[in-house]
Amino acid sequence: MKIALFSDIHANLPALEAFFKDVEARRPDAIYCLGDLVGYNIWPNEVINEVRRRGIPTIAGNYDFGIGRKSDDCGCAYKTDDEKANGAVSISYTNEIVKDDERRYLRSLPAHIKVEFQLNQDKLNLLLVHGSPRKINEYLFEDRDEKSLMRIMQDADADIMCFGHTHKPYHRVLPAIPEENQHYRHAINIGSVGKPKDGDSRGGYVLLHINEDSSIFNKDTVQVEFVRFEYDIEKAAKAVENSPLPNAYAESLRKGI
Repeated sequence: MKIALFSDIHANLPALEAFFKDVEARRPDAIYCLGDLVGYNIWPNEVINEVRRRGIPTIAGNYDFGIGRKSDDCGCAYKTDDEKANGAVSISYTNEIVKDDERRYLRSLPAHIKVEFQLNQDKLNLLLVHGSPRKINEYLFEDRDEKSLMRIMQDADADIMCFGHTHKPYHRVLPAIPEENQHYRHAINIGSVGKPKDGDSRGGYVLLHINEDSSIFNKDTVQVEFVRFEYDIEKAAKAVENSPLPNAYAESLRKGI
C-alpha cells in the first residue's frame, strides 16, 4: 500500500501544480492533505479549489483555521518583531482576497483524520494531524524528547502519526518496549509543498509504504519515502514581490528557509 501525504502549500500554486504532476505519476493508492492551504502567497483560492475539486481528504492547518473564521491570528509562533509585522500583513492580505465559498470550505475542515488498517492480525492506526493531536499549532520538531513524543502518540492511540506545520521533514521510529507491552511507533513530519524550511527550496511530500504483512512489532514493515520535486520558484517569488506581501517571503522561497 502506498499513501501520498502532503501539507503546507501556503497559497503557492506553482508548487501545488508541480506536486500534482509528480504524485500522479507515482500512482499512490490514497492521498491526504494535512492542511495549511493558504497564507504567504497570492493564490489561496486557486489552491483551495485545486485540492477541493480532486476530493482529497484534507484537515485544517492553523492558517486555514484562522482564515476560515476571518481571524487576524494564524496561530503562528513568530519570534521577532519583523516576523510578527510581516505575519500581520500576510493574514490581513489573505483575509482580504479569500472568497466566501472558499472560506466556508476552510471552516468545514476536520481537525484530524484517523485511518485504521487491519492488514493481518495487527490493528494499525494511522493518525493525520497538522501540528499535533493536542493542538493544531503545536510544533513537533525532530529533537522532541522521546518520552514526550511517545506519550503524545500513546494518548492518541497512533501507531503511525503524520504531521506538518514545521516544514522540516523527518521520520523517527520510537522503540518497542516488550516488557511494557509496547510496540514500534512511527512519527513522520511530511515537510512542505509550498514553503520548505529545511534549506532545500524544492517542494516536498511523503510516500508512506505499508507492507501487506505489516506488523506493529516489526519496524521495517513501514517505510517512508521523502520526495522532493522541482517547481517554478521564481514565478512564486515574483508573485510575492508584485503583491502587498513582504519581500522576505520571496527570499524564503528562493532559499528554502
